[in-house]
Amino acid sequence: MVRSRRVQLLLILVVLSFLLIHFLPCSNNAHMEEKPSPVHILILSSWRSGSSFTGQIFSQHPSVFYLMEPAWHVWVKMYQNSAKVLHMAVRDLVRSVFLCDMSVFDAYMSSQKKKSDLFQWETSRALCSPPACDSFSRSDIITAGNCKTICSKYPFSKVEEACKTYSHIAIKEVRFFDLKVLYPLLTDPSLNLKIIHLVRDPRAVFRSREKTMADLKRDTNIVVGSQKTNGEMGPYNTMQIICKSHVEIYKAGRQAAPSFLKDRYLLVRYEDIVRDPLARAAQMYRFAELHFTPELQKWIHNITHGKGHGAQAFDIGSRDALRVSQAWRKTLPFQKIEKVQNVCKDAMGLLGYRLVRSEEEQKNMSLDLLFAQNSP
Repeated sequence: MVRSRRVQLLLILVVLSFLLIHFLPCSNNAHMEEKPSPVHILILSSWRSGSSFTGQIFSQHPSVFYLMEPAWHVWVKMYQNSAKVLHMAVRDLVRSVFLCDMSVFDAYMSSQKKKSDLFQWETSRALCSPPACDSFSRSDIITAGNCKTICSKYPFSKVEEACKTYSHIAIKEVRFFDLKVLYPLLTDPSLNLKIIHLVRDPRAVFRSREKTMADLKRDTNIVVGSQKTNGEMGPYNTMQIICKSHVEIYKAGRQAAPSFLKDRYLLVRYEDIVRDPLARAAQMYRFAELHFTPELQKWIHNITHGKGHGAQAFDIGSRDALRVSQAWRKTLPFQKIEKVQNVCKDAMGLLGYRLVRSEEEQKNMSLDLLFAQNSP
């Protein structure tokens, strides 16, 4: 009897030793190899502010899964509502995308949707390389045109599959007008959210909007209401709301920022990007915890130092970026400049854009005088 108990005790000790030897190290290794939490980057801007180009600075990075304006689907589906009413739906969609839960699009897209039904999907390098498309390498610089031609016939499920393989998830959005709407995302423990607030000279924005007025009509109606978009003052009513939103976002992000926004809000002016693309890209990459590779440095230099004039409004191609950014000074009548400055005066003063007082100043004021040397 005593011997039998000793045998049982020995067997128990052997089993316990086996478990300790074979399972505890595995558990420790699993913990050590656990994937770090993704970094979530929201490029917050308004239409015609250089946000598509800025988005590409992130999209072309091999560590970034990028989507351009996914909330476009919300506004198309719910166009009869105001921007303020749609804020919550847009925020919920953005949160789901950051968590790689693409089922959120079921509410806004057909049940038979394909990857190519996603708005501007071809501007995402991540959707043009494995596992979303097998024709390119993840380290390639991929143009939207090449991607659209080759990578369109993949199922929508590839969007979520690809998203889950990246360390950084970036979204460019123009449909937030209040930073406080994003506070629940900034305090959400499942997100590591960083916000890049991109602004541009309102005079340049106005001139660009004039060229693309028909394309922006539905969005403009949602922003200001269809009654206020008509007549001579319609475009200026829109600019007034856009400029006011930038003021409110800046104040919430910099001047009265809550503690949870510390080191998570970065203001960037488009003019500063095109004046010194490599330095500003490096600044944004540091903020987003990304490495600036030599390949990306070369691409950013080339795409901002081309000979193009930006003739295609929504095309991201090689151009003389600094010259294009200043085109408003030669093409926008001074009477219109005065009206834009009047409705956007607060934003221009806060963000470091100097007013021009005459046609002569408009044409001849140097860039160093027109813009502060550094962002505010």
